Amino acid sequence: MCLNFPLQAQQEDLFGIDTKAKSKNRKSESGIGNATRGIISKISLELSTGYGQHFNTMDFQSSTPASYPIVPINSESNTSDIGTGDLIPFDSKSSAIPLNAGVRIDMFGILSIGGGYGREFGSMSALTSDQFQFNFTNDKYVFDKLYGTVGLVLFDAQRRRAILNWKYKKYSAQNTYMQAEKKIRMRQDYPWRFILEGEYGSISIQESYDNSLSATEPYFGLGLRIERDFSEYTKVFLKPSAEFRKFNYHISALEEMQTIEQNLYSVNLGVAVRLPGTKRCKFPGCGVKMRHLHNGIEYRGSSIWNMQNRKVGQWY
Repeated sequence: MCLNFPLQAQQEDLFGIDTKAKSKNRKSESGIGNATRGIISKISLELSTGYGQHFNTMDFQSSTPASYPIVPINSESNTSDIGTGDLIPFDSKSSAIPLNAGVRIDMFGILSIGGGYGREFGSMSALTSDQFQFNFTNDKYVFDKLYGTVGLVLFDAQRRRAILNWKYKKYSAQNTYMQAEKKIRMRQDYPWRFILEGEYGSISIQESYDNSLSATEPYFGLGLRIERDFSEYTKVFLKPSAEFRKFNYHISALEEMQTIEQNLYSVNLGVAVRLPGTKRCKFPGCGVKMRHLHNGIEYRGSSIWNMQNRKVGQWY
């Protein structure tokens, strides 16, 4: 004789893995704690450094040219040849090393806003023209920067999935081969993100290449930020950018002022860490290494340096 007993399917995995663990799950037992952790998970801290070249131009024009540190380049030229009101274009090129520490806040996966502090170490060569050279008292400088940023996400995993979904719409739902290929490609990890980023800030001169130099106007910049995820919380980024600045050269005995326009082109390499809004699992006896649930609360089972929901090839 055979007896049939109805059995209820198990709701959770035997090892504690719940595939329903998603970003919208509760991260804390209290409502305030859940909201706070949701906000924290949108914040990233970052450090970066790089190398750049700055190009400087100055259209010199003065009523008293002899008051400026201008010297002739060759014996055929003489500073007395510079007349009142003559326009002389000067230019130069030098290098810089920027260091930046910043914070970014993700806005719905479309925008990012942030800000930070930067210190720039650089050199400044003399400005030259065809016949003359404009000398400075020093050839080194140190600038401090305070800046804010706004970034627009151009392409990432979410937009890749949207493009794949649109691309495979031309295949019939009965085409099992192409539909299976679509699912496989959409489930693949895509670690790249491309962001168009604008920057606006102010410069504070800590060590100047000339005491007559001042920075009173804000600067602005534009860059392309290329990010590569190593886990849900850590990533590295490469950011080629351009900054446009203006400095004033003013001798106190004179009422006039000369303007030095500077364009800085740099490439920065950095690392960013997103603050974990999901707590690390400390339940006794729980050895789950992936993201999972306990009593309806989401926990992570691994360090922020590892992928939480691992796939084949991501366990080592």
